[in-house]
Amino acid sequence: MPQLSRRAGFWTAALVAGLALWASGAPTVVYPLYAREWDLEPTVTTLIFAVYPLVLVPVLVLFGNLSDVIGRRATMLAGLAALGLGALAFGLAPDLAWVLVGRALMGVGVGLSLSPATAAMIEFSRPGQQGRASSATTAATATGLALATLVGGALVQYGPWPTHLTFWVLVVVTALSAVLVWLLPRHTRDETAGPWRPRLPRVPRDARSAFTAGTLAVSGAYAMGAIFLALGAQIARDLVHSENAFVAGSIISVSAVVIGVVAVLARRLVPRTSVTLGPPAAILGLALLVGAGLAHSLPLFLASSVVAGAGYSLLFSGGLGLVTASAPVHHRAAVLSAAYVVAYVLQAVAALGIGVLATSSSLLLALEIGSPVVLALGVAALVVARAGRVRAAVS
Repeated sequence: MPQLSRRAGFWTAALVAGLALWASGAPTVVYPLYAREWDLEPTVTTLIFAVYPLVLVPVLVLFGNLSDVIGRRATMLAGLAALGLGALAFGLAPDLAWVLVGRALMGVGVGLSLSPATAAMIEFSRPGQQGRASSATTAATATGLALATLVGGALVQYGPWPTHLTFWVLVVVTALSAVLVWLLPRHTRDETAGPWRPRLPRVPRDARSAFTAGTLAVSGAYAMGAIFLALGAQIARDLVHSENAFVAGSIISVSAVVIGVVAVLARRLVPRTSVTLGPPAAILGLALLVGAGLAHSLPLFLASSVVAGAGYSLLFSGGLGLVTASAPVHHRAAVLSAAYVVAYVLQAVAALGIGVLATSSSLLLALEIGSPVVLALGVAALVVARAGRVRAAVS
């Protein structure tokens, strides 16, 4: 059977990472349709979003080290199978129960595929270029998110079956991605790991500051992503008074495009510099989002997408770089999974909390209260990243 080259393997792993975020963002532009068709409160629409990280987290805990033992290829294939089934459930969904099942399956799929894809990108990188895999991962995931909102918005607004067609497209893309992953080199079993069993990752003592700073930064980025992914389309409709799903999806995709562009432009920055620059941009972007709600301004909403996208990119790529620097080679996927566990837990809490506030009071108040949470995580990452041990480890 033919096998992909090292370079092709890198881009295939990047495709899987991007597909994970495509799956995460695919329902974003459909949430307002669900709310209108099934008369759902914001709490319920954010629950649909939060089911994904709530399922993903135990999968990461239980299976985060799986690819370190059985190989990246096999684990990514299992993840893509779950992603495809989740998209299929959305594509057939006649009611809320099917949507929740589909979202849970997507959580399983991303939990199995994202960490191995990130680790594989590092391992397929050219010698001496492994440190740039974090910026490439950021760009790949941003591309997936942009496609989810841009393609999804177009299909919802102008295509048939607005609550279903975007997920059928995702099913097809997932199947094609699985074919490419099947052609990856077979990773041999890591005999140093012993038989597979769920185990908590161990971070070397001298790298724990880097791991903590990186995890806080990724968590800040994901908490901000929860605001845009769970409520972005609803913000466009309720606060900015835009009913066009393609317009809402395009604005949200602008943020994703900026994430990818900034990741490429900042790829030469050391991780602690990215983590230092990320929090100010993130909080300015969220302030502009609140301003867009107060003024019912589409231009301000667009500006918030650009600035928040830059903040997300710097936080995520810098944080991932710090985590990667702290990960032992034979436990790389397990350590990456541990960072993703914390980030996704906080993302789920942020999404549910904002949803409850939006239902009990107002969407605008939810944004005003949720924004400082992102600031707190970003500042905490900045403080830890500036510590001497982290500077020495990743400068």
